[in-house]
Amino acid sequence: MRGAAAGTQLGEDALSAQELELAQLIVTTLNLEVRPAEINPRSRLYEEGLGLDSIDILEIALAISKTYGIRLKSDDENNARIFGSLRSLNEHIRKLQTK
Repeated sequence: MRGAAAGTQLGEDALSAQELELAQLIVTTLNLEVRPAEINPRSRLYEEGLGLDSIDILEIALAISKTYGIRLKSDDENNARIFGSLRSLNEHIRKLQTK
């Protein structure tokens, strides 16, 4: 169900400003039919949740590289965790930016 809303905005599910910016990048990059603010930051990006596939993840990685000036490696053994949710992806980006 690609592009379906992934949750509500209450408590721990509320998007931070950085997560909202990343959600906007994902929605724009993939032309999703969901508003960035509707994405639950803890819901999965793959399959259930946003319903993304491996090609979508590659497109997101390229957009992140261009936007944030960081490189996400396709052979990183932690990619399943990194791309597990909007929140985990955002946290990974922020860590790379501080290096």
